[in-house]
Amino acid sequence: MKNQASLQRTLTLMPVVLFGLAYMAPMTVFTTYGVATQISQGMLPLAYLLALAAMMFTAYSYSQMVKAYPVAGSAYTYTQKSMNPQVGFLVGWAVLMDYLFLPMINFLVAGIYLSAAFPSVPQGIWVCLFIVVMTLINILGIRLTTNINTLLIVFQAMVIIVFMALSIKGIMNGIGTGTLVAINPFVNPDVPLSSVIAGSSILCLSFLGFDAVTTLSEETINSQKTIPKAILLVTLIGGALFIIVSYVAHMVYPDYASFQNADSAASEIAEFVGGILFGSVFIAGMITACFASGLSAHASVSRLLYAMGRDRVISHTLFGYIHPKFKTPVFNIVLVGIFAVSGLFVDLVTATSFINFGALVAFTFVNLSVISHYFIRNQRRSGPDIIRFLLVPLIGACFTLWLWTNLDSHSFTLGCIWIAIGVIYLAYLTKLFTRRPPELSFDEADKPA
Repeated sequence: MKNQASLQRTLTLMPVVLFGLAYMAPMTVFTTYGVATQISQGMLPLAYLLALAAMMFTAYSYSQMVKAYPVAGSAYTYTQKSMNPQVGFLVGWAVLMDYLFLPMINFLVAGIYLSAAFPSVPQGIWVCLFIVVMTLINILGIRLTTNINTLLIVFQAMVIIVFMALSIKGIMNGIGTGTLVAINPFVNPDVPLSSVIAGSSILCLSFLGFDAVTTLSEETINSQKTIPKAILLVTLIGGALFIIVSYVAHMVYPDYASFQNADSAASEIAEFVGGILFGSVFIAGMITACFASGLSAHASVSRLLYAMGRDRVISHTLFGYIHPKFKTPVFNIVLVGIFAVSGLFVDLVTATSFINFGALVAFTFVNLSVISHYFIRNQRRSGPDIIRFLLVPLIGACFTLWLWTNLDSHSFTLGCIWIAIGVIYLAYLTKLFTRRPPELSFDEADKPA
């Protein structure tokens, strides 16, 4: 019997923005702080500023495409409908790699912090506990997920505010640079621009939350107006937060070369400005960030699988199913949880490599989709339209392609293997490319709220 249940439109602008911010995890600025500030030679605020400017081009392209196709599926949907079904499938395959590994990273990082705080409990126990809790929350509904994320973001915001207050107090008392106003984090002739750009290439992926909100299109009220606004707000708010926090952190602890461990440099700074007590609170904030980001990532990938299952690109019976009571893709949510268990046997470097490759594939093709849909297919070629639908997305595509060329060989190898598997599956699905892959139906998206 055909499954009649569908996703329900219940979300407004604020919950969607909070969902995206939770996916980005406001405290992610601390996760990469040590490594990125060393690569950028102390000019991390400028690196974030450049990353924000670059990501705004791609965020703009997402906001344009969600107006044309307000359905779950994100980059997969946009490329499939505006460019080519086969190319769309492969983009979706690459994005699937990205989405599947992002929850896993959050579980792994949380397990690392918790096992360090409670060494008597094996890391695997913490990882499994996180997976079970997040799976259950996502099964119970997207409204519960966004409400819990709101609480988690509030706690992260409190930790960030306390960190900022302690840092500013320390600076005013002569710690660090001893001044709140300085131009060196943004302008320093002794630091080559290449170092700053190298730092930016790492930080761009911190903005992945604006992409995640597009997967909620079919659960958002008036999604054609709400989702574009949410995309730009998530990007701007997240970018502004990253710039401000990294600036204050640099001013209170400018000697970036003295970090004992670049991976945990933020914890060193937190303990430096607030002592052992705040250091413990800071770790709790990092764990909260992992939980919030993991919860959002888990929800997003389950809906990407739902979009592909509904297309019958993958099993419709399994992946296209919506629970009649909870109105959530239950099988997908459970499957993602089971897949995340494999994180016990995958290291962070491998998982991160997959994410880097998949994210840049998505960013590049969403920019190209704007050109294909608006400028080429619909011939939007007036003066302002040339800027909106050709130049802006072209700049975004060029930037993401440039970042692509700066990925390490490990990322390229793993990514290409994954794409090769996708090509083989696509060949099977289309009888050696003799027929078109199934395409999205807009029936679900067009139903009134």
